[in-house]
Amino acid sequence: MAVDHAEEAGAGAGDDAMTAQATIRTYAVAPGVRLNVRSGPGTNYGIVRVLPEGMRVPIYCQAPGTTVSGPYGTTDIWDNIDNGEYVSDAYVQTGSDGYIASRCA
Repeated sequence: MAVDHAEEAGAGAGDDAMTAQATIRTYAVAPGVRLNVRSGPGTNYGIVRVLPEGMRVPIYCQAPGTTVSGPYGTTDIWDNIDNGEYVSDAYVQTGSDGYIASRCA
């Protein structure tokens, strides 16, 4: 079963981006879930790819968007996992019901 999630990108360029990536923590996607990755923070954005089961994702920033219910609650927070790629925080085990990263610009 694939589920919807999407995020926008805002990665920097150059050495600063490489340093930031080296320190980014990854978070587990809910067990047994093939997660839709979207081009923006909401289910109205197109699916750019689907993450296979058992994935871990980085969270570069977070943005408000479509409210989604999933294994980790109901939330309007979307996690930016790559340039132009978002997933709903309801499917990512962050250990928090709120923002754990800066807001996407």
